[in-house]
Amino acid sequence: MRARLADIAAQAEVSEATVSRVLNDRPGVAPETRQAVLTALDVLGYERPARLRKRSAGLVGLVVPELENPIFPAFAQVVESGLAQAGFTSVLCTQTPGGVTEDEYVEMLLDRQVSGIVFVSGLHADTAADHTRYRKLISRPLPIVLVNGYVPDIPAPFVSCDDREAAELAVAHLVALGHRRIGMITGPARFVPVQRKLAGYKAAMRRLLGMADEEIDELAELSLFGVEGGEAAAARLLDRGVTGLVCGSDLMALGAIRAARQRGLSVPGDLSVVGYDDSPLMAFTDPPLTTMRQPVTAMAVAAVRALVDEINGHAAPHSEYVFRPELVVRGSTAVAPGSAGSPPRPADPANVALPV
Repeated sequence: MRARLADIAAQAEVSEATVSRVLNDRPGVAPETRQAVLTALDVLGYERPARLRKRSAGLVGLVVPELENPIFPAFAQVVESGLAQAGFTSVLCTQTPGGVTEDEYVEMLLDRQVSGIVFVSGLHADTAADHTRYRKLISRPLPIVLVNGYVPDIPAPFVSCDDREAAELAVAHLVALGHRRIGMITGPARFVPVQRKLAGYKAAMRRLLGMADEEIDELAELSLFGVEGGEAAAARLLDRGVTGLVCGSDLMALGAIRAARQRGLSVPGDLSVVGYDDSPLMAFTDPPLTTMRQPVTAMAVAAVRALVDEINGHAAPHSEYVFRPELVVRGSTAVAPGSAGSPPRPADPANVALPV
């Protein structure tokens, strides 16, 4: 074995220690050096170890919770493009209710000897989930990057949008339009992004409107993510007299608009709605949706760079990269009813239905 290592090292013009690291699939070797060692194996007639044959394709797992919400295909597209530019092929794993779970996808990816995994809004975002699964992956070692959801005791790079700031900016926008009864609709409380949005919403309501916590709690509704969840939560808040809504996703915002129209209310004449994500096509809904934009491209590029650095043995900072959201003002928000300069309620029969 000693002579064999020496032969390979001489052919690749590297040290025997480097050859050993490559053969044992250890991190800390530059991609060009790793390739030189593998080429030396081929030239000298040695068979590549099985683990290296499986990983030579440069596969990287990309685990997303669903594709129905347009924001997740948007993330997947940018991540896939970035990985391709870095020489890796992404394996997209999409979860569906009652289908393959995140853990089952991970086992499949491990069987294919992927070089790393990007998790978007996975179980790491769920405070009720067991996060030991991620620490086990890191100890293999397998590089991972986690998007939207932060766990302090997982030693990996995290990439998030500033959900707290997004909620604060949305509330401030509605307050500037004269709204005082501003509701919040978002998903289940166990998710980190939800907790951060709620914290930002409550802080802004206290600071800008001087509301007590008891009043604020009556204006916050948690529901299932999606159009149906947004519609149900909005219906409850409309009963409490809200004139503005801050929503935890664009799909929830579309559900809120549907709930308003089912009551014969106009958006934004009677109810102003702010979404979250600025997923594709939100500029073309009726009305075009005012929303908090996640910087998807910047976040996805950062996730790819961190993962590629980890794969190449250049450890990325094991902390959270937080990206600022952007308020995109469109047609779903307007001056509050009864405020100075409030426009008359439009009598538009097209408002009874929400085009998709």
